[in-house]
Amino acid sequence: MAEDPVVRGVVERERVAEVINTLFLATDARDWERVQACFAPRVAFDMTSLAGGAPAQLSPGDITAGWDSGLRFLDSVHHQTGNLVIHCQAREATASCYGLAYHYRRTSSGRNTRLFVGSYDFHLVLEEQWKIDLFRFNLKFMDGNADLEKEPSV
Repeated sequence: MAEDPVVRGVVERERVAEVINTLFLATDARDWERVQACFAPRVAFDMTSLAGGAPAQLSPGDITAGWDSGLRFLDSVHHQTGNLVIHCQAREATASCYGLAYHYRRTSSGRNTRLFVGSYDFHLVLEEQWKIDLFRFNLKFMDGNADLEKEPSV
């Protein structure tokens, strides 16, 4: 019996969603090995809306080393995503979603949180598993303590 293309499409979109969800859950848990497993060997990585500079081609190890360094000072990180839209074609997929990233660090000033609000764009390729080969964050706004990492902790 031939495979139903509608069912196959639903299955593949669910597989892509699982990779994206795993990326954010593993980042919050600082499980860098699991984060790296979400990425292709080379990733078009673009955080320019947040940090300036230019997009780069990075390895999964480069990405997680940067995130580990940048998030290390925080007591807690929480990503929340929604409005996930996924389009699959054969061995490629695009996805986008809204995202919130909360950073928490107990500080002596009591200004303990920072919030990033924006959206994410992804491109994925199907190897044995879906892998992210484009990661872009589009900052809408930031609120809270912009200098959270610089303040004395409690």
